[in-house]
Formats: sequence, structure tokens, C-alpha cells
Amino acid sequence: MRIGFITPPLSMSSGWGRYTRDLIAALGAQGVEPVIIGAAGPAQLDIPHAGYHPILPSLNDGRRWVTPRALARLPAVRRLVRGCALVHCAAEPFIPIAALAGRPWVAGAYGTYLPRALKRRVMGRVFAWAVRRAGVVICISRYTEAQVREALPGAPTVVIPPGVHWEHFANAPDAPPPEPKTGPVIVGVGQVKARKGFHVVAQAMQTVRQTHPNAQYVIIGDASSDPALAAQLGALPGVRVLGRVDDSTLRAWYHHADLLAQTPVNVGGKFEGFGLIYLEAGAAGIPSVGAYGSGAEEAIRHEETGLLAPQDDPGATAEALLRLLDDDALRARLGEGARRHAQANGWDRAAAQVMDVYRLGGVDRE
Repeated sequence: MRIGFITPPLSMSSGWGRYTRDLIAALGAQGVEPVIIGAAGPAQLDIPHAGYHPILPSLNDGRRWVTPRALARLPAVRRLVRGCALVHCAAEPFIPIAALAGRPWVAGAYGTYLPRALKRRVMGRVFAWAVRRAGVVICISRYTEAQVREALPGAPTVVIPPGVHWEHFANAPDAPPPEPKTGPVIVGVGQVKARKGFHVVAQAMQTVRQTHPNAQYVIIGDASSDPALAAQLGALPGVRVLGRVDDSTLRAWYHHADLLAQTPVNVGGKFEGFGLIYLEAGAAGIPSVGAYGSGAEEAIRHEETGLLAPQDDPGATAEALLRLLDDDALRARLGEGARRHAQANGWDRAAAQVMDVYRLGGVDRE
């Protein structure tokens, strides 16, 4: 089956791009022959494909007028997908392009963009028209689905969570630990910005350190988008901002840490759609602390694979951290639950569910 994918830049440094790239790779193992029509930007294309065409506008320039500018590329998109059974639009700003591409199609809702686009005064009507023409909208969490349906009641949605390469993260790299451990180590992973909630955990750490004075919160991820926030975090006792690291180093920190903590905060209508890091940490056998009111509610099973706290609540977050740090048996039980949860959510499972959507929700709804 040849599928045309309309994608963000397939860069492993972006959660959006990494999800899309991993999905396409997993679908390739299910027999899909991908034609990739991407946004301009860096790409890691060590996956089989029938053609790569980075002809759409960049999504890294504030996304101003990106959808109208993309419409100028519609004739080229229509030519490229002419031989495809279906188009899968994995980049929400290009959903109207997919609706006009002349093939059966499905959309993806990764997080904030689609619900916010549907609420705009003018472009919201364009996106609503396009979404109603989709075979189905694949949402990465029930929380994301709820936001899409709130913005557009009756939207044709289905929930398929992302997969995780659990075997990869289950194995520690063949290298010494990142550093000697002098106390509890808690990691957080992701781009340093307010929505990720690193500041909530950093504040909670000031309470944690009253009984665990050597506890550390190590934040791993790109700090370039908000250097002021990164500097504020790094100035707090027990908080370190490492910046971006390579894959081997990231896996080493997962296996060195006692738990992962990242408590997303909804900011200006932006929210965390899922949180693949919770599954990655779980594959390494450590539990997570996250926040209600986001996709973390599905990536973490409360009291089974980790703990959830109210959003933007350093006190409740500190209580959750202390529960895990002070109870070795609880931490071990939830860590083992997190491992099993990750193993049950590999990319083969996610790809098989997407293939079912293609057969039932896409091609058959032309």
C-alpha cells in the first residue's frame, strides 16, 4: 500500500518530528510504501521510502501564514500523491492541503495546534471544513481528542497513542554511569519551556531537599527556546540543566535515575498531548511523576506506573516525589509496572492500529 505522508521536519530532536518518523518506519514494517511530502527543515531519513519531497513551508519560523503559503504548493502535492491509496497528514498546519489533495485521507492530532486552529475566527472555518472531510482524525491521547471535539463537536476522531522503542530504552548503554550517585536522582526530559512544567518540579525539589539534601533534578533537553527560564531553573539548589544530549547519554541517565518527573502545565491554550518520555523511562524500569489535565494522564497510569499530581502545584508534586523516594517497595512496584506498560506499547502495536484506520477509516470512506 502506497501512502502519501504530509509531515513536519523528520528530525529526532523534535518530539513531533520523531513521532512522525517512527510512525512511518513502523508502518513500513507493515507493508506501507511511504511517499513523504515534508516541511522544509532537517530530516533523518534512515528509513525506506518511495520518495522524499521537502516542498512545504518551514514550521520553525513562528508558523505565520504557513497554511496559506502551503496552498501555493497544492498542485505539486496533488501530483505527488496521485498514485497513493491514501494521504496521512501528520502536520496539522497542512490539514487543508490534505483535504484538497484529491485522495482519501486521514489527519493526525499531535497536540495543541489543531484545537487552537479550529477556534480561530477565519482560518477556523477552513480547518473545520477540512476536518469534516477527513476519513478520521488520529489523536495521540484521549485528552487531545477531547480538545479537538470541544473545538469541533462531532469531529471524526479515534485515539491511537504513540509507540515506544522499549527494547532500545530497556538496555543501558555499555558505558559507565553518567557520574557517581550521592543521593536520589530525578530526571526530566524535553525542550525547556513553561508548558513542560520543569519549574513546578524544580520548586518541589526545594521541599524534597529538606529531607533528601543531596537529591538532584537533572533536566535534559534543548534550552535555546527559553534561555531565561533555563537560567532560572539552573540557579535553584539541586537543579541542573544539561541541555541536549545524545541518545546514549539519555539512556544512561534513565538507567542512572531513581525516577522521572515532568508535570506539564497548560499555558495559553497549549497543552502536552501525550509524553513519550514517560514510556521511555518506564522501559528503563523507573516510574514517573506527571500532572493531571494533559496527555500525561494516559502515558502514566496513576498508582500503577507512576503518580499524577494537580497541575502547577509544587506542594502536591513534592508529596508525590517524596512518596516514591521514601518507599523503595512502592518505587520498585511502580517501576516494574512502568516497564510492563512500555513493553505493551511498542511501535508494532501502534502501527497495526493505524493500518486498521487506513483500511476502515480512510480508503473506505472516499
